[in-house]
Amino acid sequence: MEHNYKIRKELLESVSDLSDQQLNTTPEEGKWSIMQNLEHLYLMEKVVVQRMTQELKYNTEPTSEVPINMLLNRSKKIDAPEFLKPSNEFTSLKEMKSKLDESREALINFVSHTSEDDLANRAMAHRLFGMLSLKQWVKLIGYHEQRHLEQIEEVKQAMQF
Repeated sequence: MEHNYKIRKELLESVSDLSDQQLNTTPEEGKWSIMQNLEHLYLMEKVVVQRMTQELKYNTEPTSEVPINMLLNRSKKIDAPEFLKPSNEFTSLKEMKSKLDESREALINFVSHTSEDDLANRAMAHRLFGMLSLKQWVKLIGYHEQRHLEQIEEVKQAMQF
């Protein structure tokens, strides 16, 4: 979780000086605004925690470690599934921080109430990596945020923020 905390802090620092208008401005057709990136991160963390909680009810087989850090390679575009795509609604940073705090609190609660054995020996499918242990899913949330932090920095540069 330490990596997850670090990346979330960097992410929020990266956007803290931007206005709500800047955060909601789309850099170009077909590209997400910074706020849409943040909303996507909220949706992803929320859904993953819900799914991990459900997976604890089943006896899934342990899985070998997968190099999830490959997620940081942004040379390959990965389209989000429909249920993780952000809306086009104008959102304030205050509102989004509240949502991100809510999803992070759910993750912290899940990890703190789940045994190391269950995290290591329960698994669920990822659409690109196959079966991942719940422990790797927790790590993947941080790598996913890091990937989008890089995307946010590119948007800021393109928009000259």
